[in-house]
Amino acid sequence: MARSKVRRTGWTSVTPGAHVATRSPELPDLLQAWCLVLPETAAFTHLTAAELQGWWLPARVPAPVFVNVPRGDRHPQRRGLAISRTTATAAVTVTGLPVTAAVETLLACARDLDLLDLVPLADSALRLGHCSMEELEERAKDRRPGARMLRRAIPLLDARSESPWESVMRVLHTAAGIPVEPQHVVRDARGGFVARADLWLVGTRRLHEYDGEVHRDRDTHRADLDRDRRLVETGWQRCGYTSNEVLRRGGSIIASADAVLGRGWDPVRLDSWRALVRASLYGPGGRTRVRTRWRTDG
Repeated sequence: MARSKVRRTGWTSVTPGAHVATRSPELPDLLQAWCLVLPETAAFTHLTAAELQGWWLPARVPAPVFVNVPRGDRHPQRRGLAISRTTATAAVTVTGLPVTAAVETLLACARDLDLLDLVPLADSALRLGHCSMEELEERAKDRRPGARMLRRAIPLLDARSESPWESVMRVLHTAAGIPVEPQHVVRDARGGFVARADLWLVGTRRLHEYDGEVHRDRDTHRADLDRDRRLVETGWQRCGYTSNEVLRRGGSIIASADAVLGRGWDPVRLDSWRALVRASLYGPGGRTRVRTRWRTDG
């Protein structure tokens, strides 16, 4: 590409020798530019591949472009590029770009992410049909980096989850020993459909759900109120929680669940949840850890 052309208004430099013809490039545009300086055997992986495929990403932290290159192949050393080297694995094509297979992508993510970040990511991959639980279980048998974290995550995964914060809420309840059933269908006395809820506290008539910004929309709010009335009429109680409440006030959620379940409140049961939050990208310690790992000075 001619240097004079690159200097024209509207071009964005991605890395030396690679530019895109727009001031606001989308991820596929950026990755197409990176392909100009990568070997043909390279495939995007880790969170780069996850974002490209529409998976539920963890909290945002400045991250490099993650690329896998087979051992023995030459690759460039560039600022903003993180290279992993493994034995050659078959790549799949997404929007015209090479990415590692879903199980390989999740294994790569498991090298750096903790459970609270990995579970929603894997839930979305399962929900989209990009991999199966059996494939994940097989990959988790590896001795490669990330396999141990993947093994820890697998018992917590559920393809029925419909949002990342639903997945996070499910982990909160599981960590505190509260049995929940995702996407529970509530029916009336005649078997008619009333609602489908994020989480049912098994053995009770209590539903716990994530309330995101979409619920502030006027029409959605009106529908929510109608749904809540129908639940009350059939003897069910719905409790909605925001992301801040899930992360910062998990104790009150679990204490409320304990009361409904008829068991005493034990704050020790929240210790494992607090540890998960601290280790995740929602906690300062987790963010510092991955920033250190992901420094790429080229």
